[in-house]
Amino acid sequence: QVQLVESGGGLVQPGGSLRLSCEAVGSGFSIWSMGFYRQAPGKQRELVASVTSGGTMDITDSVKGRFTISRDNRKNTVDLQMNNLRPEDTAVYYCNARIRTVSDPRYRGVNYWGNGTLVTVSS
Repeated sequence: QVQLVESGGGLVQPGGSLRLSCEAVGSGFSIWSMGFYRQAPGKQRELVASVTSGGTMDITDSVKGRFTISRDNRKNTVDLQMNNLRPEDTAVYYCNARIRTVSDPRYRGVNYWGNGTLVTVSS
């Protein structure tokens, strides 16, 4: 079994910063990519940022220059440093990982999701 454990959400003022963290916990797996998605009330879930084990990054345009994604492959963790936060960043943020196992050995893995952590940006 593999679980994604998230932390770091909370309430912050516009212009402030938060750091989200996620760890993949378990055994017998490897990771193609890790990152974060978010879902605001009444809106679809969208990619925020992700990084593959080889270092390829994908960051949505609305957060470029403000958010930074980083990964430690040895620890199976990913961090999202969020700076200059805006009210429109308010959402539930979900850790995502594409994980390969013996039973699901596809090269790019299978999607796993954390339970989500709420980020609220408000004055």
